Amino acid sequence: MRSSRRAGALAGAALMSAAVLVAAPAAADPPDRDRFSVRSAKDGTHPGSLTAKAARWAAKHGAGVGDPLPMPSSYPYQPQLTVFPETEPDAADTGNLVGYDQIAPMLNDLMAGSDRVSTQVVGQSTQGRDLYLVTLTAPERRHETRLQTAWRDEIREHPRLAERDRLLQKHYKTPIWISANIHGNEWEGTDAALQYIEQLATAPWSQVRDLLSEHRIYFSLTLNPDGRTIGQRATALNLDENRDMVTNTTPESVSFVRTAQAVQALYAADFHGYTRVLQVEPCGPPHGDDYEYDLFIPHGYALSLQVEQDVVAADIPGNTYYDVTTGQVVDENTGPDTAHIKIPYRDTPSGWDDYPPIFTAQYAAFSGAVTSTVELPKSRPNGSSQTPENAVVNTAVALQTMQSLVDYVETNDDAMLDDQIEFFRRAGSGAPRVALTSENLDEVAGPDEWKAEWDAADDQNAVTYPRAFVIPTGSGQRSSSDARFLVERLQLHGVEVGRLVRTSRIDGTTYPAGSYVVDMHQPRRNLAHNLLAAGSDISDKVPSMYDVSAWSWGYLWGATVEPVGTTGSGSLPWTRPATRHDADGDVPRSKAALTFDLAGVGDFQALNALLEDGIAVSQLSDGSALVDDGSAGRRAAAEAADEFGVDFETASKRDLAEVRSGRAKGLEDLTVGWTGSQDDLLSLTQLGFDDLVELDEAELAADPSILDDVDVMWLGSGLSFGAGEEAGAAALDAYVADGGGIVGRGTGAFSTATDLGLMSGTAVSGNRSGNGIVTVDTVDDGVLSAYPQGHAFVYPAIWFAGLGTGTTVEQAYGADPLVAGHWRPSGSGGNGPADSAGQAAVVSAASDSGAKALVFGTSVVFRTHPKGGMSQVATGLFWASPDGDGVPAP
Repeated sequence: MRSSRRAGALAGAALMSAAVLVAAPAAADPPDRDRFSVRSAKDGTHPGSLTAKAARWAAKHGAGVGDPLPMPSSYPYQPQLTVFPETEPDAADTGNLVGYDQIAPMLNDLMAGSDRVSTQVVGQSTQGRDLYLVTLTAPERRHETRLQTAWRDEIREHPRLAERDRLLQKHYKTPIWISANIHGNEWEGTDAALQYIEQLATAPWSQVRDLLSEHRIYFSLTLNPDGRTIGQRATALNLDENRDMVTNTTPESVSFVRTAQAVQALYAADFHGYTRVLQVEPCGPPHGDDYEYDLFIPHGYALSLQVEQDVVAADIPGNTYYDVTTGQVVDENTGPDTAHIKIPYRDTPSGWDDYPPIFTAQYAAFSGAVTSTVELPKSRPNGSSQTPENAVVNTAVALQTMQSLVDYVETNDDAMLDDQIEFFRRAGSGAPRVALTSENLDEVAGPDEWKAEWDAADDQNAVTYPRAFVIPTGSGQRSSSDARFLVERLQLHGVEVGRLVRTSRIDGTTYPAGSYVVDMHQPRRNLAHNLLAAGSDISDKVPSMYDVSAWSWGYLWGATVEPVGTTGSGSLPWTRPATRHDADGDVPRSKAALTFDLAGVGDFQALNALLEDGIAVSQLSDGSALVDDGSAGRRAAAEAADEFGVDFETASKRDLAEVRSGRAKGLEDLTVGWTGSQDDLLSLTQLGFDDLVELDEAELAADPSILDDVDVMWLGSGLSFGAGEEAGAAALDAYVADGGGIVGRGTGAFSTATDLGLMSGTAVSGNRSGNGIVTVDTVDDGVLSAYPQGHAFVYPAIWFAGLGTGTTVEQAYGADPLVAGHWRPSGSGGNGPADSAGQAAVVSAASDSGAKALVFGTSVVFRTHPKGGMSQVATGLFWASPDGDGVPAP
């Protein structure tokens, strides 16, 4: 079930003993497993943390960035799958459900007995388990598969030709994609999918000939095998994969993104649970700004109505039903006129929306698919187990639902294919985005059951697309490393990116040669806009939202991104495609000392790698870093430029004079004590901090010496000591008295800083469900002023009022702060956007002992998404840390 709008709590104790690996994607050269070791809890780190080398490999190689997912050259494709050992305990066993170790043998047997079944490995989970994509289709020879691939590409790249291609219209095998298990402890979709695969593989050919000759039916059996085995919703990284389709911190979400591109489904469904009654999307309002909703909703709603009809008619023992008159779940099947399933578009006016693309179904729609999230009915007794009785009901309901979905698409695939072609035609031609309104509602072709439920005031925003987005290089770019990372991620998502061949003027602004251009006349223009634009303020549309309401890379990922022109008008200067080589940084050939900016996540990864390797580094007054001019330093800089996309420059005489005068701060490889959630841990790891010591009150009280090696603290949650924990409180006091630094986020960190006498004031929380992109103003000559950012993410916003002497404002919320999202006052008020205007968003302090504190009211590590916020975290940690030796004076 797509539940809780919170970031997600740390997963259960079962994970705490699991060794977490980051596995290479199928299309990339596999790394050495040695590089992915985990420091044990006895070493003072969280069991899910990665070593520096693992983090650096993942940061550079990510997920086969820009590489298409290799697909079979013919069907069947039947490799012998690796059989994984049985895991004890396996949470699937609690419901007599299929364990992960049983899947490969079952598939091997099915492939041995049928030429309709193919299986490919499309990635690995966090713990190294294979992710399977199973295809059911009539056999294809190589030339037939090449033809199917050409038609798929023609639909996307040349939709006008596809409209007139009679062979395509007659012989293209339209793809249907069912993802069965992305939340680990929502098991039954996998079992139902395996049953359906066996039915299609073993049925008399006469019964399935038309279906399998005219379609490919794809099954992602489990996209979270680690969570399925452990018995937890999240992956083994403790992140919810079904919130990660935009950020892609989990390798599992990367596999989904790459599969979505490769399959280009006509229809896609993702199976979940549990909502007490079967629930099949489409969702209620507001619908995402960038969906061609007139091509989505007619068949999306009609399809859900067919599922309702078929499931009621099946009268599955133990199933439940939805009474639309009372809004209650009932056990009795009262027949087709009164028994229903739940369809959010019809039955949930607010709170179950399809606004953000962070979910599987909403993401797949950007490949031209009609999509549904399916929620199975019977709840589990707890988070890590299911009862056999409920599992039987859910599996039967899931199987019937899968059959109904496929039946609908088989019947309507001609019309749905026309809609997919039209989706790509609009995108490639730069057609304006036309939102549905009461004026144009009647013009929409196809099934019209949806029209009676449409509310034009709430359902979709009108959006004007730019002609392009430009990611400038040179002095107009805040962070070159963030810009390169952003471009790599765009390519991962299939977005075409070019580079200006020469200095050019676009929409009144001159951009240097090499600047990146995202042409909005391209197949994935809707996705590109969704990722790069700010989004909308939808606070007045509905009273509540299901999850986040803003997520922009262009505003939150640290890079300068500028929209130019208007879609459909004008032409763009000559560009060449951006390549993998463009991700490499530059290093001067001279043998002088080198400097580089500390502006982006890649910069701090490089800094931490240099420090880890023992290279002397100092920080200059302008915020940049100076690297030792010895041969080891230059060699390490060259490696960092290639690995992290960082640009180095030759140090100036002024830079060297600053080191000579002692004004530069020597940096050292930091040991960071931390508290908080997986968001904090993974953000620190992504920044390259590998010496991490997890802190809590009980452990500090039992062993105060834990703090002896801690250079600086990151507090994702506060430290508050109770009775019997006085030794821990005394150790923290001594740490601060000795000049120890504290950096953190939210009310907990601020409370700890005030308890220690470092700060004074009051932390005020905005509406707890309010979230979005806000404007911020950074003070001059402050901690964050070297590389200021104009926007931040909040969920919720925290601001600091009544500040006492010595507590300094580093960043403040803008005069009209909310740019995009859903944030409105609640209760008695005082917690809305207007109340935060001009208030302190980030504060700092320094004590006579030399201790420093910096606290963020913005959500700088939320699901590791705000990359710009993460670089501010690193800035704060090095600011608050003790001075190191640094680069020797010239």
